[in-house]
Amino acid sequence: MQFSDIPGFKEEKEALTNAVKNNHLAHAHMFAGKQGGANLALAIAFGQFINCENPSETDSCGTCASCRQFTQFTHPDLHFIFPTGGTSKLASKDAVSSALMTEWRSFLKEYSYPVINDWAAFYGGQDKQLSISKEESRNIVRSLSLSTFGSGYKVMIIWLPEYLHPSAANAILKILEEPPGKTIFILVSCDLEAILPTILSRTQILTVSNFSEEELKGLLVEKGVEESQAIQLARLSDGNVSKALAYMDQADQDTHKLFQEWMRTCYKRDYSELVDWADKYQKLGKMNQKSLLEYGIHMMRESLIGISQAEDLYRLSGSERDFIENFQKVLNTKKIERVYELLNESLYHIERNVNARLMFLNLSLNLVKALR
Repeated sequence: MQFSDIPGFKEEKEALTNAVKNNHLAHAHMFAGKQGGANLALAIAFGQFINCENPSETDSCGTCASCRQFTQFTHPDLHFIFPTGGTSKLASKDAVSSALMTEWRSFLKEYSYPVINDWAAFYGGQDKQLSISKEESRNIVRSLSLSTFGSGYKVMIIWLPEYLHPSAANAILKILEEPPGKTIFILVSCDLEAILPTILSRTQILTVSNFSEEELKGLLVEKGVEESQAIQLARLSDGNVSKALAYMDQADQDTHKLFQEWMRTCYKRDYSELVDWADKYQKLGKMNQKSLLEYGIHMMRESLIGISQAEDLYRLSGSERDFIENFQKVLNTKKIERVYELLNESLYHIERNVNARLMFLNLSLNLVKALR
């Protein structure tokens, strides 16, 4: 991954390359951005630039032995730690980054700007709560105790340190503050508030902006999305590449239809069918459960924009727009705001491992009240 592979982010790239040129490298960096943004891609490109054998003023060469290994994520001095959980074939206690490294490398080749849901679905852990365990802190110490393979730096990238178990976070404080020689930590976060202050205080924070609409549109067009649809998705997704692709799928496939049917069932007050819906929701798996709620929140937000007649902000088209326009005919602003609140509250609870079936049934009953 070269800086030139990532559109935009001129200021961030200049700050990173200048730090190397001026020999002002911090031993621990925090790249703070949004889900589906460029913070992980920038971290990998930064590591590649640091270890490049023939760098230019602004980028790695992309062709030396070190760059070729970084491109495949196989450089012996490039280390990754990331959230994991058990699968049907891997017990939770054995689910550490090293056990899933083959899947992780394949994932990065497919998802340059990933989110946690994409990763969980990719390796089969979508039904589990993901975390970075204390065992990973031991793996960090072991990996960094080895000598570098070349003349460059050991680069330890921790993706989503907000998923560090408290025992793991405390266990890496010493090595984060005093790493072995020629070692660079790059922590890549999407939620600084969820990280221990003792971790944050040991890092140099780089705030990574979102993709602009124009940059995101260009990325989508590169992936084969038609320009008119790419413009619509870029407006809708707030700089989140993964969200843009998910919305494209949801508008045509299951999530959109699922949400419509659920809302209609709530509106009809079909309590027997709502019990069946709760059973169906339980079987979706945690990541899909969250996805349905997130999609509903997005649809209610757009509905409120539609009611306000702010056409320049209205970002729906096709079947989504048809559904929302019909939705607005029977509901006023107060009711839609209440639905929005209920969905947000339920998303908060599902992220904290409540019983999904009971939560969804309770949510559906509250939606029945809100819709009448």
